[in-house]
Amino acid sequence: MLNARIRSRIFQVAAGIAAVSPLLVLLFVAGVLVMDAWPAFKFQGFSFFTGITWNMGNMYASNPIVHNGVEGAPGATFGILPFIVGTIGSSLIAMMIAVPISLLSAFALVYKIPPRYARWISSAVELLAGIPSVVFGLWGMVVLAPIVANQIGPWLTHFGKVLPFLAGPVGSGFGLLTSGIVLAVMVIPIITATSRDLIAQVPKLPIEGAQALGMTTFESIRHITFPMVRRGVIGAIILGWGRALGETMAVLMVSGNATNYLPTNLYSPISTMASTVAALLDGALTDFSKLSIHALALIAVTLLVITMITNLLARLLVQLGRRDVGTEA
Repeated sequence: MLNARIRSRIFQVAAGIAAVSPLLVLLFVAGVLVMDAWPAFKFQGFSFFTGITWNMGNMYASNPIVHNGVEGAPGATFGILPFIVGTIGSSLIAMMIAVPISLLSAFALVYKIPPRYARWISSAVELLAGIPSVVFGLWGMVVLAPIVANQIGPWLTHFGKVLPFLAGPVGSGFGLLTSGIVLAVMVIPIITATSRDLIAQVPKLPIEGAQALGMTTFESIRHITFPMVRRGVIGAIILGWGRALGETMAVLMVSGNATNYLPTNLYSPISTMASTVAALLDGALTDFSKLSIHALALIAVTLLVITMITNLLARLLVQLGRRDVGTEA
């Protein structure tokens, strides 16, 4: 039998390895992606991020072109600005829909709904977060896209004179608006659950005292609760935004999968960075020069950097929000 000191030492080493392994995996994945993406950046330069034309070229040709010392298929050019716009646009629409619904739900679960009902509703919200994204995508294709094409879109076009981005044509319903709504449904559970946990940590006594002095529930939330959890709520919102930025299958199924096309209105078909990688990977594997694979890797690096920044910022703000609750209690 091992003595207590040896067992303690083994536990410390195992715990240390487990603690640093996620960081090591992240660094390994990032390093591999960067090395794989470098030839595409060398071939295309910064126009990779500003160009609007994505063309993998004649991938079955036998006479590669050479640009900046990198071989590529004849006619190959890579510009991902439409994918960046589609990613940011759909995620912003999702946040515009999801944030007010999530915050109102979180405050209602803590302050308005009786606890025995709130527990059931909270469980349902958390269950919603566990539904596979392909299910949301199928729902978006079968149910939501026709509603957008036949009801929501035509109604919104009436405001096109004031907001030109709402003007038609509406199209088939597969596009920016549908993608944003599907993403909103997917991120609502994340924002709601995180915000609810933060709000629940706020001491009850200041709220009850404020209401005893004549404040309404809205006033007590605005002047007491929200200032204490503001940073944490912002962190929850950024966590949801990171989820929306990286969603793949659901967006691929409802976005319209448009390439070389910048959206002109709220209903335009789009492609996002994540959905583009999923959609084009199979075809890119047939590129004899392998440059298309490198280009997709560069898209992945771009998306990885964006999501890492948003998630790190979210973690920091959530921790600061919890600290605020503790210091102001």
